[in-house]
Amino acid sequence: MTDFRLLHAMIRVRDLDQSLDFYTRHLGMEVLRKQDYPGGRFTLAFVGYGDESGNTVIELTHNWDQEEPYTLGDGFGHLAIAVPDIYGVCREMESEGVNITRPPGPMKHGTTVIAFIEDPDGYKIELIERK
Repeated sequence: MTDFRLLHAMIRVRDLDQSLDFYTRHLGMEVLRKQDYPGGRFTLAFVGYGDESGNTVIELTHNWDQEEPYTLGDGFGHLAIAVPDIYGVCREMESEGVNITRPPGPMKHGTTVIAFIEDPDGYKIELIERK
């Protein structure tokens, strides 16, 4: 089992261009690869902070015919991303219209400074300050 490794988490997105902009511009990820599958009418785009050979990434799945927003359900919690200056990051994101659902501050019953934001599809992303 020592050869096991988490490769990616997949989320479905309605507007791939908007999602790619969000994850690259606001969260500093790179588009690692992107491929259209015309026969299945979908596109897969992988974003992350480094090459997939050594990093866990996010797979954004865009189904071409999806017109309605996805229902997020209550089973998925959130993604978590470390940031160096959570207050500055949140100020910048808020000025660009990113929805901050929980402003930065110490977590309840702890000292770790966290915030929550939403991506264009409403997925929650926890920002955790790591200096």
